[in-house]
Parts: sequence; structure tokens; C-alpha cells
Amino acid sequence: MLLIYAEKTTERLKYTLDFIFKERGINYEITCDKYHFLESKNNKLNYSNINFDYVLYIKPSNLIFDNQIQVYGLETGRFENVECLTFNNVVDPFSSIFYVLSRMEEYEPLYVDEHNRFESKNSVQKRFNWLDKAICDRWAEAIIQYLKRNKQLNQKTIKTNFKIKPTFDIDIAFAYKGKGIIRTSLSIMKDLLKRNQENIYKRRRVQSGKMIDPYNTYQKIYSIIEKGFDTTIFWLIGEYGKFDKNIHYKNHKQKQLIRLISSKTTVGLHPSYKSNSYEFHLLNEKERLESIIGKEVTKSRQHYLKLNFPITYQNLISMGIKEDYTMGYADQTGFRAGTARAHKWFDLLENKTTDLTIHPFVYMDGTLNEYLNLSIGESKNRIQELFEEVKTYGGDFSFIWHNSTIGGQGIWNGWEDVLDYTINLKSPHE
Repeated sequence: MLLIYAEKTTERLKYTLDFIFKERGINYEITCDKYHFLESKNNKLNYSNINFDYVLYIKPSNLIFDNQIQVYGLETGRFENVECLTFNNVVDPFSSIFYVLSRMEEYEPLYVDEHNRFESKNSVQKRFNWLDKAICDRWAEAIIQYLKRNKQLNQKTIKTNFKIKPTFDIDIAFAYKGKGIIRTSLSIMKDLLKRNQENIYKRRRVQSGKMIDPYNTYQKIYSIIEKGFDTTIFWLIGEYGKFDKNIHYKNHKQKQLIRLISSKTTVGLHPSYKSNSYEFHLLNEKERLESIIGKEVTKSRQHYLKLNFPITYQNLISMGIKEDYTMGYADQTGFRAGTARAHKWFDLLENKTTDLTIHPFVYMDGTLNEYLNLSIGESKNRIQELFEEVKTYGGDFSFIWHNSTIGGQGIWNGWEDVLDYTINLKSPHE
């Protein structure tokens, strides 16, 4: 048992210590009783501004003991030879973990992109070149090594089960099928005006049954599921709009497809672009999907990865969503929350740990090809590096693909190979 002394116990402190110790199978206890602390025969760590002779010590910043969202002067210092954050000149690995894991910097962002999203370039991890590192896990390991080196921890840590977890977003179920007379006619007119002969040719062949719809890549998804991968599919089922372009949720073929996939693996909700601004859309979409699959929907990932703190997660909780898979960036690969481990969301406005489980992802297909303009070879190298980081520091190697990108159309020619590479990943020494 590790006994930790703090001048007061806060929800932020318990949340952070659970991530560091409980997550790794290490028993700990917090005490605010200095006499009990000093008399105890347990291993000890002093995390307070009170000095005890001959007791291992980490100086705290105010962040973990505060109940407000403050602006801190953030720089870097070193703890156990690992670079971490300083808060108003105090080197504090505990506060570093909480700051990144809770996404505190995203609550009042100064800059957002055209979709009102926080961008990776404005994150503290990007500023200090940590985005490709599971930095919260690195800090946790540094704290554990500090305790072991000073003979205040002799308990072995539990290594988490490592899994590759593919996920797919179905933004548009079919490229040409099921779009109705009006949408199909408008698309034909657009192709004629732009003289897009390739689209005209493909549409005719698909509609005549001579060619499989380019977005009908579900056999590929089935093959991954059948290999035993824990695969989750997120389906966009919102009303048609500028950024929500799936075929109508009442379309018979799409409903059949959703039911079929639901019989093979978990289908979650892909809340529409507009649902981030209008909560009633979220409820309608969840009820639609539940009606189609005949099951309660408890998993989600935001369309366009639109994630605004705290409103997005508060809305999901109020609708009965228990697990969310949006934690990652559209514009960059890596570790948005500093970890690949599933963890509970901490609501900073309420200052409490919620029941919503966050499942981070490390890369998205469009990030590699469209945002970063990486080649297929460069993408494989990037994926291998991320894979090694997750395997070393724990968590799930989760990633996003779309049914529309694995069909090899246009700029996605040859990219199915990147997906195959990912699901067959192994460390070089294996």
C-alpha cells in the first residue's frame, strides 16, 4: 500500500491518482492526517507544501487542488529526466497528467477552425513536441520509477491487455445508390456541367448492376470482423445537410445493411454535424438507430470529430451514451488526451469524474492522406511508430477508416494496403 499525504483531497487528485496507480494495479490511499501519515509503516509519498524530514516528496502546483479553470504559465521542466509541464514555475507531473488528460486547454480555446474545432497546433503537446507520445503514461511511469528508485514502491504494475481495435465511420453508405430521384438528378446535372465523364460512366454501370457501388466495401469490413478484431461501426443517420450527406435513414437497403452489420459487430451512433448545435437532433438520431437495430445504442463518435468541451459530452451523457470514440484530431495523428487508454471523462465545470468512457484513437485515414499529404509508405512508417508507443505504454491501438476510402477510388487508390498493414501490425522483434 502506498500512502499519499495531501493537505486536502479533491476529485481532481483522486482522478489523477487512479490513472497513475489504480489503472496499473497499484494500491494507494490518500490521507490528510499528518500524524497518521508520519506514524504509518506503509510506503509514503508527500504531495503537499508541508515539509516532512526524510519523506519522499513531490511539490504540488495549485491546479489539482483548485476547483476553477485557470490560465497557467506553462513551461517545461524535468522530472526523473522526463520533460513535463511546470505550472507557474512548479514542476508537477501529477498536474501535468491532469491538465492533459482532462483537456483543460480546450474549455476556452482562443482559436478554432472553420468547423469550430480545437486544432492540434494549438495544443500544449504540439507546442512541446509531445503529440506523438503517450505523454500522460510516460509521466505516470516516471512517477512509479521515482517511487521504486527511492524504495517507496515494491508492488509490480499490471500490464494492460494490448488490442488492435479497428473502427469505421459510415458517412455515406453508397456513392450512387439509394439517393432518390432529386439527389441523383442533381448529381447527374453537376457531372454534366463539370464534364465528369468518369462519374457519369460509373453511375450508369452501378445503376445497371454491372459494377459494385464504390462505397460498398462492406465485405472488406466483414473480413476484418471475422478475423476476430473488436470492431465498432459508427453510422451517420441524421437529416441531409451541407455536412451530413448520407442517404435517407428510411432507405430500405441501408436499413437492411445496418441490421446485418449490427448482427456481426457493434454499431454506434455517428451524431450529425448539426447535432452539436441542436440537442434534439442527437435524440432523434439515437432513437432512429435504435429503432433500426432493435438495440440500445450506447456508443458514439462525432461526425467531423466535432468535440466542444463540455457541451458535447454533457449532451451525450444526458442521452444515455456511455462510451465515446471522438478523442483524437482530424488534422494530426497522435494522442490528443496524452494516452491510448480508455478513461472516464472528467467534467471540469462540475469538477467530477463522470460515467462516460472515452476511447482515444491514434490516427484517421483522412488525416494521413488529406491533411498531412503523406504517401502510402510514409503513412505506414507513421503508423508503426504510433503502434510501438501504444504497445510500450499501454492502451488500445484504435484508428478510423471509412467505407468510402477503402474502395480505392480517386485519391484513395492503393490505400486499402495501409489498412491491411495496420491490422497486421507487429513489433520488429516479434
